[in-house]
Amino acid sequence: MRSDSYYMHRALDQARAAQAAGEVPVGAVVVDAAGEIVGIGFNAPVSGHDPSAHAEIRALREAAERLANYRLDDCTLYVTLEPCMMCAGAIIHARLARVVYGAAEPRTGMVESRANLFAQPWFNHRVAVEGGLLAVQARRLLQAFFTERREGATLADDGRDAAGQAAEK
Repeated sequence: MRSDSYYMHRALDQARAAQAAGEVPVGAVVVDAAGEIVGIGFNAPVSGHDPSAHAEIRALREAAERLANYRLDDCTLYVTLEPCMMCAGAIIHARLARVVYGAAEPRTGMVESRANLFAQPWFNHRVAVEGGLLAVQARRLLQAFFTERREGATLADDGRDAAGQAAEK
């Protein structure tokens, strides 16, 4: 079986695919008990016109389809950013054994940052969680994406195009 780091690098590959598509660079992979990647996903809510098209949800959907079961017992999800409330709920309902994530998400993270949904006593399933794996790389992707967006907005605001040339009026 490969290391957690190997699988997180595959999730980072997915995050880069999201970035190339103009989406927030978050990527995820689902790995079964034998160590095989059975689902991949990257953020696509904008291009897919789908508010649920987070990397985690897309990877869970692909894994469930591939395994022909909505229960993903004994599977691990590797995701580059701490899951939000929607994704945490899907993870619990899918009965994942484990979640490994990269960067914390201070605004919407529901594993450690804002709350810990996995620790709530009313859920009948427990998910093991490990955070911070390759967090620096995941955070750098996010920071570069948002820096580029802010710079693009600034260029547009001052009447210049992406090449820095004055736009014709």
